[in-house]
Amino acid sequence: MEPVIVVGAGPVGLALALALSRHDIPCVVLDEGSWKDEERLARTAVLRADTASWLERLTGAALSAPTGVPGPAPARAEPRGRGPAAVARAALPAASPITQGDTRAAGLRWSGWRLMRRKQTVRHIAFGEDDVAAGGARSRTGEPFAAPLHIPQHGLVVALRRALIGSPLVTLVADSRVVALEQDADGVTVRTRGAGGNWWRGSHVVGCDGPRSTVRKLIGVRFPGRSGLERHAVAALRAELPHSGEALLHRSPPWRGASPEIAARPLPDGAWRLDWLLPAEGDLVTPDALVARVRETLAGWCGGETPPYELLDTGVYTVHHRLARSWRVDRAFLAGDAAHLVGAVGTQGLDEGLRDVRNLAWKLAAAARGEAGPGLLDSYQAERLGAVAARLRAADQSLPILRGGGLLRELVPGTARGHESLLSDAHLGDGPLGAPPSYARSPLAPRVADTAVAVGTAPGVPVADVLAMGEDGASAPLSARLGRGAFLVLLIAPGTGVWDARHWRTAGIMPRLAAAVDALPCRAVLLVAEGYPGAAAHTVLLVRPDGHLVTALHGVQPAALYGAADAANGGAGAPGDDANGPDGAADGRAAAEDDAYGDDPDGAYGAEPGGAYQDEAEPGNGHRKDAEPRGRYGDEGADVPHGGRHEDAPSRDVRSAPALGPAPHDQPPAPRRGESSAREGAASGTRRDTETRRLTIRPGGE
Repeated sequence: MEPVIVVGAGPVGLALALALSRHDIPCVVLDEGSWKDEERLARTAVLRADTASWLERLTGAALSAPTGVPGPAPARAEPRGRGPAAVARAALPAASPITQGDTRAAGLRWSGWRLMRRKQTVRHIAFGEDDVAAGGARSRTGEPFAAPLHIPQHGLVVALRRALIGSPLVTLVADSRVVALEQDADGVTVRTRGAGGNWWRGSHVVGCDGPRSTVRKLIGVRFPGRSGLERHAVAALRAELPHSGEALLHRSPPWRGASPEIAARPLPDGAWRLDWLLPAEGDLVTPDALVARVRETLAGWCGGETPPYELLDTGVYTVHHRLARSWRVDRAFLAGDAAHLVGAVGTQGLDEGLRDVRNLAWKLAAAARGEAGPGLLDSYQAERLGAVAARLRAADQSLPILRGGGLLRELVPGTARGHESLLSDAHLGDGPLGAPPSYARSPLAPRVADTAVAVGTAPGVPVADVLAMGEDGASAPLSARLGRGAFLVLLIAPGTGVWDARHWRTAGIMPRLAAAVDALPCRAVLLVAEGYPGAAAHTVLLVRPDGHLVTALHGVQPAALYGAADAANGGAGAPGDDANGPDGAADGRAAAEDDAYGDDPDGAYGAEPGGAYQDEAEPGNGHRKDAEPRGRYGDEGADVPHGGRHEDAPSRDVRSAPALGPAPHDQPPAPRRGESSAREGAASGTRRDTETRRLTIRPGGE
């Protein structure tokens, strides 16, 4: 089995490699960096609760510790199989640059979230509380809010690298700059230069190499969007602040000269990350100006006097919104920041990138094993591009309301409450700005059977994490059985707890259901549960390997179950087959763009009166005159940038791609499916932006 080639060793690339290894799929991770990451507490990521739990299951490590001290990590499950001899074993010492020695990987799950306007607390959420009187609250779906995970990005990268140590299925290659990519009917060939320079052969290639993606350029995909939507100053510090363990969003603070919006997010060991919203066209932030902001903010929150504090890290970042026009070209895919940039009004780009991984990993694994239907790989773009485009549209539509409209807020009663609702959605993971995606309109969605029934989860939405029992008699949360490449067939059978596992396949309707599961066109595991929200007894749920509900049926219906499983696996019976291209594969690009962009032929993800969308491959090289910061601090889902200076071209016939840097608007279109793609690109040197460098502040020099 040929490996999957992953380009980029940031959180998204490493998570994809680890997820593939859990499916027994070999992979090679190529990265331009040396993996000697600098610890940056001003560069953090906020992950939704379901994403954080998935990462903990994937890595086998605890990523959060309430007291700031990492707790004992659960034992990591060993891979079930071994890769081919051609894939080198990644035998890395515990204190290598890859694992950063004893660098802490722990983040913090917040105890609550607080929204303030001037001196008033407008909304307070206590995570883990069901009682509204005690501060608990429920989302729009009726579920209690779960605490997100706030983690330094370098710690997350180290945790993922440590999980890959010793895997016989993963080869990690540092100091390898991708300069050429060729595709044919059987696989892909990637050429790299640097210390690990070589030709690499694989079944597929996935570009997880950040906003200046080399892979995206080599496959000729454009990256339109909007630059400079928001600008923030950041400081990480250690201090005793009110409401310990709770995140705070403070709008219109009452002290003079305050930023219109300040966010405080707790980290382990009493550390905090503070963000100040800056004017989009403002001056550069100097160290002295940032220290002044720190002092006045702490004084405003602590009764007028600045408490003792230790400044740990600082920076400035700018938010951009961009969306790649295509996420798949033949055997090449894009994920994470290479495919999208998200980050305004509290949206989380890294969280979206990890959702890309959850969606793509099981599909690549099924394709590698020869189990995927003809439309399965195309569904990645249709589902994820549509979901991220919807998120971007929601954020773009919220920006004029939240960042302007002072007169509107004064004249229209209730407008401020509407603002607070929008901000709550983004920061709490609810509504269009933050809720987990639904794939109800996916090309994998089966035709609705006459016998389908409604349950508490709509088709296409992640399932509830109920306790389920397997054929071995062991009970575990449903989430613990996901990510293994198999569909789940869940029978709702009250009284399951008293069953003897030896009689599993002989009780009630189980023999017929077990036979129906064995006959499915894809791998499936049969489970039973005492109950499920909104489901009656003998309801049968079909769940995808990534946890999204396919359908719910009443009783044993072999034909309907088979059809739903075949459609969800990209089989010939999947809806939308009339949109297939000339080679029989669904044209996911056209379908996804029609769905994501509506009637906009240019592919902009929403109405933009000012026409500021730029159809270009580089963020920040458009109509705006202000420099685009290179450094980004996790909330936008930054991956490790990949690229460098091109030195010479290979002797074989390859097509040159535009150089990294100011990109022309006349990039070649992506090749049609079935054509061989062979392109080589040049990577420019890194741009220097004074504003995005760490602000150097000497201790005691305030």
